[in-house]
Amino acid sequence: MKRKSIGVLVMSYGTPESLEGVEAYYTHIRRGNPPSAEQLEDLTNRYRSIVGGVFPLRENTNRQVAALQHTLDELAGEDSFVCYQGLKHAFPYIEDGIAAMAAAGITKAIGIVLTPQYSVMSVGGYMKRAQEEAAKHGIAFKSVQEYHLHPELIEALSERVKEGLHKFDKQGADTLVLFSAHSLPAKILEMNDPYSDQLLATSAAIANLAGVKKWQFTWQSAGQTGQPWLGPDILETLEQISEEGITSVLVTPVGFVSDHLEVLYDIDIEAHEYASERGIRLERIRMLNDDPQYMAALADSVLIVHRELE
Repeated sequence: MKRKSIGVLVMSYGTPESLEGVEAYYTHIRRGNPPSAEQLEDLTNRYRSIVGGVFPLRENTNRQVAALQHTLDELAGEDSFVCYQGLKHAFPYIEDGIAAMAAAGITKAIGIVLTPQYSVMSVGGYMKRAQEEAAKHGIAFKSVQEYHLHPELIEALSERVKEGLHKFDKQGADTLVLFSAHSLPAKILEMNDPYSDQLLATSAAIANLAGVKKWQFTWQSAGQTGQPWLGPDILETLEQISEEGITSVLVTPVGFVSDHLEVLYDIDIEAHEYASERGIRLERIRMLNDDPQYMAALADSVLIVHRELE
């Protein structure tokens, strides 16, 4: 007999539902400060540049939540889990997901963020919002802290690296695998934040399993805040490796798990054009999206935390 349902809040950054929603979305990111006309035009044009605009990005997250629900249904045994979506900068917001749980009578819940590596400034922020909202509704809430070395995650990514290297001559023997992730303000280094170390650990584990010898790590998609962000940026790295004579690169965005703007624009358009201008062939691995192995990593992480809640 199934026990009372446990809520699972699946959290991610969020994206607007249409081009008309970009301004409200950008304003939320900027903590209520509307973007300038130039900033709004730049972001809107980036969405226009990717195939399908914003719509595939929202659908990616919806499919991930549905796939995690299906995987938990298969693995949970006598327990019953119900997945809810909670976004940082778009509806349904994190608070909306918690409110929906409360309305359904859920009293225990687990949070997981669609980012494998922990930082107090990213994953930690999601968790804080969810924890505070859950407390208002009397929901016992616990989050998955990170899953950056989960075997299913590493295997899924290593298979994509091997697949990607086969696009090149000599099966990528001369290709540099360039791991990347979203930059954060450099002040996290003063906070002993684990983000950088976890990203390097993920990258090293993938390279080891895929048998990759030539690899390095770089940052991308830094915000324009007037303060230093972690670097070097991917464009700076491409400049450097072009000077070293490297002519083929496989970008592996280990800090991202789906096709979204930072992948489809920042890598596939901006970095690709920059590399091409320097005589570098740049390819990218397939993103995880709702890959069964990735779903297994998420579900297993949820089940581990659930046992701790018992």
